[in-house]
Amino acid sequence: MPLPSRAYDAFLSSGELRDLRARALAVLLRDDLAHIVELVAWREDDGVHVADSTGHSVLTATGATTVVHGLDPVADQDPLSDTSYPFAAARLHSLFADPRAPDLAVVHTGAHHWPERGGHLGEHGSLGAVQSRAPLLLSGAGVTARGVLDRAVRTVDIGATLSCLAGGGYDDMDGTPIDLVARTGGRVVGLLWDGAQCADLLQLATTGQLPHVARLLDRGLALRGGAIAEFPSVTLVNHTCALTGVGPGRHGIVNNAFYDRALDEQVVPNSNATWHRSMDYLREGVSTVFQRVPGSTACVNDPVDVGADYSTFQLIRDNDGTGSLLASLPSPSEDPHTSQQFLDNADYAWGSQVDAAGLVQMLDLWRADDPPSLTWWNTTLTDTAHHAGGPGSDIARAGLRDADARLGVWLDLLADRGLLDSTTVLLTADHGMEAADPACTGDWDVALTEAGIPFRDEAYGFLYLGVS
Repeated sequence: MPLPSRAYDAFLSSGELRDLRARALAVLLRDDLAHIVELVAWREDDGVHVADSTGHSVLTATGATTVVHGLDPVADQDPLSDTSYPFAAARLHSLFADPRAPDLAVVHTGAHHWPERGGHLGEHGSLGAVQSRAPLLLSGAGVTARGVLDRAVRTVDIGATLSCLAGGGYDDMDGTPIDLVARTGGRVVGLLWDGAQCADLLQLATTGQLPHVARLLDRGLALRGGAIAEFPSVTLVNHTCALTGVGPGRHGIVNNAFYDRALDEQVVPNSNATWHRSMDYLREGVSTVFQRVPGSTACVNDPVDVGADYSTFQLIRDNDGTGSLLASLPSPSEDPHTSQQFLDNADYAWGSQVDAAGLVQMLDLWRADDPPSLTWWNTTLTDTAHHAGGPGSDIARAGLRDADARLGVWLDLLADRGLLDSTTVLLTADHGMEAADPACTGDWDVALTEAGIPFRDEAYGFLYLGVS
């Protein structure tokens, strides 16, 4: 079935687009760029195409694959494999269903290091499993203790699961409720530890180095394959997927930065300056879980807050985005849950202050006589710490330990109030994380420019052809 029209006519004729795409692919798929270009994806009427330096295939929305030549770049889609591309067809089709999607999506190799373009030692964004695999733990009411299971779900399933557990609808979502937890009528809490690497989190929890995650696991289960992020596996795309249950092709937040052809402008919904307004770009008709459930709701430190009865970002919007909520908090050097040895890293200090604010809000909400029916709590430091050193580094693990300490304070409150047994807890992230290789450098934009191809590259990987 042909994909919906993206109305290129106002910008490029179909022939012009095909010509520019062919010229760009001839550059991007060169052998001398294979160390930084893992694959390239694009859409045509017959489906979504994927190509690398060894082959080219076409994926239908149902997952059927036609190999055009060479090897199928995404032949391995086993979600438990670290070298695979889980749910590749569904994830790519979701992205390219939206007119904001690029003409070419370029996927970095896991090793590619690009600090001059904003890259880090820890990276994500790929279609590949390691950068896409977020942790997924379920604990408490409605969950049977089963340890770590060899299964995987998708990030869109989180929205369906939260809505179902809290008594809301989910039939029109892309995701489906996870069948390992039952609705009990009790309170539901979703925890998102931004950027937490699945394998490392499970290893640290099972060896006692994250004692409060271990408390959750002792009362529930985790998935070795985690929750596979939608593509691209970046922050705001997947926060929105988790809290709407639909992919980027429906909710419209297609990257942390993208080009909107209809507006002829760059859109940057994911930055410290714009997060509180990011839901202005949510597509009409898309509902969050907060709008679906019948009880009271709270959204702590997450911009995807439409419909929440309590929202951190609504407080920020009410103060004209001044950040006064953070400014009123103690310095992270005074926070007992912050690893002090890393406060010389400005991002670590900022993330610690944000997460200290999150804990204050969670304690206030759950000390109330009637805590929310559905609560969502976003943790920021885990992402900044993983970016700073890469998964498994001292700073990344310090970020996880700090998050675990804050989690423990909240769990102790639930225990003191007798609410642990009646509350369902889901812990996840928005994507995975992979270590880049500082020796693996290069820039495909330079090669495209030298070839005389007009383009703009948003979020370093979304190529819009014929515009600059």
